Amino acid sequence: MGHIAANKGDLLKRVKRIAGQIQAVERALESDLDCAKTLHLVAATRGAINGLMEEIIEDHAREHVANPALSEEERNKGVEELLEAIRRYSK
Repeated sequence: MGHIAANKGDLLKRVKRIAGQIQAVERALESDLDCAKTLHLVAATRGAINGLMEEIIEDHAREHVANPALSEEERNKGVEELLEAIRRYSK
């Protein structure tokens, strides 16, 4: 996935924010924070992970499926990789 290197900095920033959100969920659980507030923290974290996943899926689709320079074999491989990731993601 060398093409991700172009967005590496932005992706790493997202991951660090997600790590911070996960830590906030952990602190909420450890401190017996109100369940509604904990649910909001979890929902925000899930939204951030979904956003990260969407960005990486889009990058993959553009580079490994829609790129006109790809051979049919490369395109098919890219589609299969994408479908496998989506299947895992949607479970």
